[in-house]
Amino acid sequence: MAIDLCNKSPDSLAEREPGSWADVVPSEPALLEDLGTEQREALNFAYRTTLSNVDPRFVAGDPAAWASDFGYALDRVAIRLDNRSNDELREQALRHPDPVMREQALFEYADRDHGDAIELLEEAVRSDRDREVRWDALWAIEKLGGARAVNTLQKFLNDSDPEIAEWAKLFISELQSGDPAFDGRAGLYTPGRTFDETIYLLIHCDLYVRLDDTNTHWGKISLAPQGLARIYGQAHACPNVATRERQLVIAKTISGLHKDGSPHCDNYLFRGFTDRTRRDRGNFFFESLVPRTFFKSGRADDPSAGVRQANIGFARYGTWHLEPKFQVREEAAIRYVRGRFQGWGYVNLARIAGRPLEEVLTPGNGVLSTLHDPEVGPMTNAFILGTFKGKLNDWDGDGAIDLNSRDVYSTVDGEIDSDQDGVADHPGQTCCDYTSQLP
Repeated sequence: MAIDLCNKSPDSLAEREPGSWADVVPSEPALLEDLGTEQREALNFAYRTTLSNVDPRFVAGDPAAWASDFGYALDRVAIRLDNRSNDELREQALRHPDPVMREQALFEYADRDHGDAIELLEEAVRSDRDREVRWDALWAIEKLGGARAVNTLQKFLNDSDPEIAEWAKLFISELQSGDPAFDGRAGLYTPGRTFDETIYLLIHCDLYVRLDDTNTHWGKISLAPQGLARIYGQAHACPNVATRERQLVIAKTISGLHKDGSPHCDNYLFRGFTDRTRRDRGNFFFESLVPRTFFKSGRADDPSAGVRQANIGFARYGTWHLEPKFQVREEAAIRYVRGRFQGWGYVNLARIAGRPLEEVLTPGNGVLSTLHDPEVGPMTNAFILGTFKGKLNDWDGDGAIDLNSRDVYSTVDGEIDSDQDGVADHPGQTCCDYTSQLP
């Protein structure tokens, strides 16, 4: 989440080119009718942004309300565990053969709050061959924010990839008004599937790792969306219209973990409340508590250091936006979701110390954890905090937005369903059994 703090402090803004806003705001007062077209647009942009995004939580008052963000406190004191130089990051962001590593370098560089971060991200969007690197880089540009971000995003509104163009449109609208905007493509719903929608999630997070028992030394690992997906699994939000306001399945799959090539399935049933005072959206707070095998090695499916059965909790909260043109069971479908999440994890520092990042960002090389277990709790050393976004995409290139075409291996209650027939392979099992992969 700390990348969202970049490009916004007075010091960082003072030391770099502020972008087009400074060029169009005169130093002396001017009458509205004396402003040129570009100046009017800039003034209107600033007015709309301020009008829609002023949040009373950030107006000085009781610090219990505005200064109690644990992640922000940790980010101010944590040391980076990625010790690559800035030159190495710029080189790898554009030239590393692995798209996951290119993206990781982009996000790490942006998180360091350098003045040329937007230019590097723009170059990646323009030249990278991997569409996920491209749209994740657009998201990083939005996170940096400001007029330069909007100007850069506008360059991709007519991109040949309609998903890149729509992400650019969406991010611009969020920066200008706080709300997303979409293109006019039609939607396609596939009857007979377990879920009414399968929304591919982009997830960015920071892991704040307690380095010793004094609580005075903290490390930080920032994971870009594809890096997080490689370690913890690619997530899909899977709502059904009838139950989406009170429960949701997050279905994850880790590729490359099982020796037989099968996906590692890891499903989470979330429950919570949704505020529906506005017809076009829902504001939600959901929690999950699921039984899991905790691997003391710090790597999924690796029982070499012992295992423990524990209940793992996680929280996610945010907003989903409806698309009236996409109807499912006579209700508007969710077109887009965004929000934050938090939980606990275990990072085996001995396993990753001194290793190149390519050996750290490997499938399953990190596990979720809990503080509420007598064995697992003392091993828990990471606070996980991040943001997520997901929108419906056209996955098969037929020009229509696919509502529920993605393969997810879960029942409506989060149980593993490998053939996607709606029936659990084994009732109550929500995560792959590691013993089935043992020699």
